[in-house]
Amino acid sequence: MRQMIFVPVILFLVIVAPLWLALHYHAMARREKLGLAEPSSPEEQELMTRMVALLEKMEGRIVTLEKILDAEHPNWRDRQ
Repeated sequence: MRQMIFVPVILFLVIVAPLWLALHYHAMARREKLGLAEPSSPEEQELMTRMVALLEKMEGRIVTLEKILDAEHPNWRDRQ
């Protein structure tokens, strides 16, 4: 009876567990590298909220600027 459980446990510990851990930590490192990690404190959460608001405001300004440039200088995008 013990031998029936022994083989799957050894297989799990030797094959599945190390692979599982490696993939887990690889995914965590990738999320951090991409900046997808969750903020760890309320201050960081507030900072992220303010940054998103500022980025949305900046995006609106850029859209307005592009509309003005399109109206005054239609080919401005072609000049690079």
